[in-house]
Amino acid sequence: MRSQHLLSTLLPLLSPTYAADCTPAYFRTILPSNATVRFATSVASNTVFQVPRDNIAYSTSPLLLHSACAVEINITSSSTSAFSFGLFLPDPSEWNERFLAVGNGGFAGGVNYLDMAAGLGYGFAVMSTDTGHNSTSGDITWATNQEQKKLDWGYRAMHESVVAAKAITAAFYGQKPSRSYYSGCSTGGRQGIKEVQLHPESFDGVLAGAPAWWTSHLQTWTLEAGLINLPLDSPGHIPSTLFPVIAKEVRRQCDGQDGLVDSIISDPEGCNFFSEALLCGSGDDGECLTAPQIDTLYKLHHPYVETNNTFVFPGLELGSEEQWNVLLGGSAPNALGTQYVQNFLLNDPTWNYWDFNGSIVELADRIQPGNATAYDYDLSPFYAKGGKLIQYHGEADGLIPTGSSSYFYKQVLKTLKPKGIELDSWYRFFLVPGMQHCSGTPIDVGAPWYFAGGNQAGAVGSSPGAVYSVPGFSDARHDALLALMAWVEHGQAPDEIVATVWKNPRALGDVLRQRPLCPYPKQAKWSGKGSADSAESWSCVGVGEMVNKRHHH
Repeated sequence: MRSQHLLSTLLPLLSPTYAADCTPAYFRTILPSNATVRFATSVASNTVFQVPRDNIAYSTSPLLLHSACAVEINITSSSTSAFSFGLFLPDPSEWNERFLAVGNGGFAGGVNYLDMAAGLGYGFAVMSTDTGHNSTSGDITWATNQEQKKLDWGYRAMHESVVAAKAITAAFYGQKPSRSYYSGCSTGGRQGIKEVQLHPESFDGVLAGAPAWWTSHLQTWTLEAGLINLPLDSPGHIPSTLFPVIAKEVRRQCDGQDGLVDSIISDPEGCNFFSEALLCGSGDDGECLTAPQIDTLYKLHHPYVETNNTFVFPGLELGSEEQWNVLLGGSAPNALGTQYVQNFLLNDPTWNYWDFNGSIVELADRIQPGNATAYDYDLSPFYAKGGKLIQYHGEADGLIPTGSSSYFYKQVLKTLKPKGIELDSWYRFFLVPGMQHCSGTPIDVGAPWYFAGGNQAGAVGSSPGAVYSVPGFSDARHDALLALMAWVEHGQAPDEIVATVWKNPRALGDVLRQRPLCPYPKQAKWSGKGSADSAESWSCVGVGEMVNKRHHH
């Protein structure tokens, strides 16, 4: 109810003329009583926006390509919680008359000014919430006994920030945004999907990357995966020095299955991997695995299944091994698993991770702290409103198993197709061969991974914030956000999105290769003619066609 009240408070202040000024005093006149202005300041184009020092999760100060009014607002959400959001309002002459919200990562508490800067490049009025606390992405200690703060992180800070930021945008320009969009990856992917499940009216289009949607299972799987490879002195422990060895063998076996040997595994799901090829012989030099390590590897690559054959979470995808260090390379499980149980679920920081078992998963499912899990598969209200959803996931993701995205897509399909709702007209899911978590690819793989997804602009370019869209290819074929806009506003469905990788990713410049990403379950197939580094030599084919083409060759 509060968000509706906020909107009605601000709407009478709309005027057809632009009379706003970028001062705290102006914004105070349009805010309700539970909101305060942290700052409001004008930033000239091509100058650096100084991120506040206490914003530890997103500390990089971005270059703003457009002049903007930078505002940060704090809103009280309960007697024990409050959240902030940042808003970049472009000069009225540069505003594209649209609103964009961007997401966060992990359990971070901080305004994502770097992604906001990329959004400003297009001309959006762009917002990010701090999710109601202050921490880096892997620190969950803030959550102990803070049930209201958990709700802010889970969904409330995003929703109320969107409502308030849209209303401020409308007041500032004297007109409501014509369209509203969302872009985020990881937790950001979850935030976008969760928002349209709860509030299908919030966005016209959502771009959701590697969504961490199944909070109660993802975080517990993270803990389980860590324990599989521990303790360090167990016979089955795989040291991180062997992750590249495993990666090389996976690539050797799985790369050519798409008809082209190019270091990129296009179809890890279709690879019949023989892990025993890594087994040590009597005179091997250590670039191999013992029998107990092979067992560990098998468990990591396969789904986490609990008692009574209960499926909990998919295993890590073949080809993700070069990013395994994050979750599997330590002497203890990653805090994203342990602290979720200690601080988010049990409110007991002394809980010992060796006590983990299936009952913890059941408890997480029952309590659903923060109401964070985005598991309402009935997206028909969003569909009925005309919403469009583009989801994507890197196939070499070592943090969130790629299979969790295909699982979500299939659950939505199973829920809606019996109701006569075909997904293809409004929801498409793209797998990104060779891409790691949200962005990037191993240097020796060189897979095209850049298509202006969430967090991607900040990962390229020599000056943070100096990049938006796809440099040199700023169109709906190469830019997933522009593809989403073309779908929402012109009915042009994305039959492919061309991903790019440059010879020097930090300097852009010369393109190394481009390839189409295909709507699931289609896959990109090389024609056998022309350069394999050119998108024109590839086409998206269905699964049946893929088999026929393979046999034909």
